[in-house]
Amino acid sequence: MASTAAATKTAPRARKFSRPSLSARRKARFAPKNILRYPRLDTILMVEDAIKDADDYMTKTQLWKSLKKKVMYQTFCVIMDYFEHSGRIIIDRDRKIEWIWDPEGVAYYKAHPELNAR
Repeated sequence: MASTAAATKTAPRARKFSRPSLSARRKARFAPKNILRYPRLDTILMVEDAIKDADDYMTKTQLWKSLKKKVMYQTFCVIMDYFEHSGRIIIDRDRKIEWIWDPEGVAYYKAHPELNAR
């Protein structure tokens, strides 16, 4: 009887582990349990102005050190994740930050619904 039970068992399947998608990873960053401190609006605007006014593209650490006021690094990372998630910045291969938000372009496309891709 034991040999019959062993014969009916199938070999365990190999599990496939895949890396979560980029959108799933971004959503995980914004989970309330992962955020230690939420940034104030004036801090967000200060970081935004620093990115826009930069003469050359800088890395995340260089930007953090160049801010007018001291900001906790965890709070700064929440702001940077928000900017990247909302499509305001992009971080290239060299880890340089580039401002890509174009409100004039968005207003133009909103005024011309025939240009929408939907």
